[in-house]
Order: sequence, then C-alpha cells, then structure tokens
Amino acid sequence: MILAIDTSTPQIGLALYDGAQVLAESLWVSQARHTVELAPAVAEMLARAGRTIAQVSALGVALGPGSFTSLRVGLAFVKGLALSRNLPLIGIPTLDVVAAPVARDSRPLACLLPAGRGRLAVGWYHAQGHGWQASGELSVSTAGELAAALQRDALAAGDLTAAERSTLQTNRHIELVSPAFSTRRPAILAELAYLRLQAGAVDALHSLAPLYLHVAEPIPDFPGALPQ
Repeated sequence: MILAIDTSTPQIGLALYDGAQVLAESLWVSQARHTVELAPAVAEMLARAGRTIAQVSALGVALGPGSFTSLRVGLAFVKGLALSRNLPLIGIPTLDVVAAPVARDSRPLACLLPAGRGRLAVGWYHAQGHGWQASGELSVSTAGELAAALQRDALAAGDLTAAERSTLQTNRHIELVSPAFSTRRPAILAELAYLRLQAGAVDALHSLAPLYLHVAEPIPDFPGALPQ
C-alpha cells in the first residue's frame, strides 16, 4: 500500500492506494499550516481507512514546482518516514499529476501552478501513447503574459484563480480544462508512484530534492516556444 503526499502549494493532498483501489483520499487548502496539519491528517486518514502505518509499503511524494516552504515540509516528512521505516520512496513532478487526468488531445497542454507573487510555473506537455509527456523546460509567467504570447491552439490546466482563468480566456487559442479536472488529486500521485514502484524506479533518499523555479524567464514568441 502506497501513502502519497502532495504539499506543493497551499493545497495539501493525501492518498492511500494498493494498486487495485484508492483506499482513502483527502484534499484541502491549508492556511500556511502544512507543518502543523500534515502528520495529524495522515494519522486520521489511516485510522479512517482502518489501516496502520505498518501496512504502508512505499511512499510517493510530489516534487514541485511549488512553494519553497510547502515542498520542504512534505519532502522532509516523507523522508523521515522512509528512513525510520525503511520504505521505498518515489518522487513525482507535481505538473505530471496535473497533466495525468486531462483527456489526451492533439493540442499541447500547459500545466500551471502558483509560483508566488502572482506568477505561475508553466510546464508544457504533448500527447504520447496513452497519456502526456513533458517536453521543454519549465518556466515562470503571469496569466497575462501567457495569454498575450500564445499564438497557437493549446489546453491549459492547473491551480488557477478566477482572475487568472478570466485572463487566459481572453486568448481564443486557449481552452481551459475545467477546475474539477485541473485539481491535483493525490490518488493520481499515488497511482503514478505505484507504476514507478512496479517498474523498480525507486529514488535514492539522499538525492531526492524539490523542484524549485527561482528565475522568471520571459516567454518567447510562439509557436517556437512550444516544444515540438
């Protein structure tokens, strides 16, 4: 059974997954109280599901991009669990979790997360096989900059405020994925981690680190900025 934890942004997500069922899932927006809320929430979810920490056989964690402090809280927590209980740990880029539930499309997909100060972390994905594959480098932008620069049909999904959604909708090339399908479900994180675990792709504890975006790069003119 995998315990998955996502603390990339003010949204915290937890899930228990055994490869056949989502045994429990919890998702809420924290008011900058990740350190205080995380451990009790894990204990409560385990109790609610009738499981114990001794039954957890692996851990999955969202790596970001996201909030510097929030990511550190989540990663420190799972590393502590992994070390104390000798559990395998799998890190998944947070934008992969955003992309996974979006229906595959011929258009590229922009996955977006809050990056602080009104800016968004932007990762581009293209349909490959039965899902999405990240392509190109991550960048930082505002909703206004992205709406002004994009000159090619694309989908956009992620943690967006009402104002950001309204701004992006001013560009006729952008189709926004609904808020329900843009929500980062921790069960998706758990399933992605489970697939990695089954493939033997476990991360070394000492080398696993959050993905941070420190510099806001300007968005080049499109379509050249979209990975081909």
